[in-house]
Amino acid sequence: MITHAEDSESRQQPFEVAVVIPTILRPTLLDAVQSVFRQTGVERVQTLIGVDRHSGDTRILERILKSRPEGHAVTILDLGYSTAERNGGFYEDANGGVLRTALSSLANSRYVAYLDDDNWFDPQHLSTLLRAIAGKDWAYSLRWFVEPETRNPLYIDIWESVGPGRGIFCEEFDGWVDPNCLMLDKIACEPVLRWWPIPLPHDPDKRTGDRMVYRELVRQFRPGFTGEATSFYLLTPGDQIHATRMERLKTWIARREALGRPPLRPARS
Repeated sequence: MITHAEDSESRQQPFEVAVVIPTILRPTLLDAVQSVFRQTGVERVQTLIGVDRHSGDTRILERILKSRPEGHAVTILDLGYSTAERNGGFYEDANGGVLRTALSSLANSRYVAYLDDDNWFDPQHLSTLLRAIAGKDWAYSLRWFVEPETRNPLYIDIWESVGPGRGIFCEEFDGWVDPNCLMLDKIACEPVLRWWPIPLPHDPDKRTGDRMVYRELVRQFRPGFTGEATSFYLLTPGDQIHATRMERLKTWIARREALGRPPLRPARS
């Protein structure tokens, strides 16, 4: 089932930017989409929501459609089955199967950003990425780590999702960028779209299609950088590097406190 919210004539006109959101219908999906609706500095935005499986209440989609502001279109793709291998589909990546690839191609915009259904954007996320991607093939922002229980932003990630040639993944991957921080010119970067549903070899969790996409972006295409932290990433205790990440955060916080520096806070949330 494909659901559109905007009249057909205006849908044909390309949008300034599209946002792709794979979902299992978590309750936090509403917050994620509302953060897209609150974007400033952009007039027309298409949000494409791909339902991987029904792990939550489908009525959340009705609430999203009813809350759509002027200038925004919502396209919902609910196939009634999952394309992810772990749910009986054919594609290995566990983060929505082929949804990111399919919705990127279907988006009626040259510029595509990505958002997970438990994360959210700062109001200037899309506008700053659009400025950064001008004359480039893709662009990225930094992100905030978010405490999972309170959903309060903690500290800017200065170790992991920090771009080419930087961070703890520099040696292995020449850096890395979280999909929630990415914007692609999908025409220029079309060859990388096929990698979203293909995880790294020997990845038991099948959640590293983003590494494959990043690898191809770094090898072939020109990046732009906003220099701002405008994406909010929910920390996941079950993540393989969660314990190491928290130790790193504690050490960094202790150093700031020893220097008498105040806690970092988002300028906008």
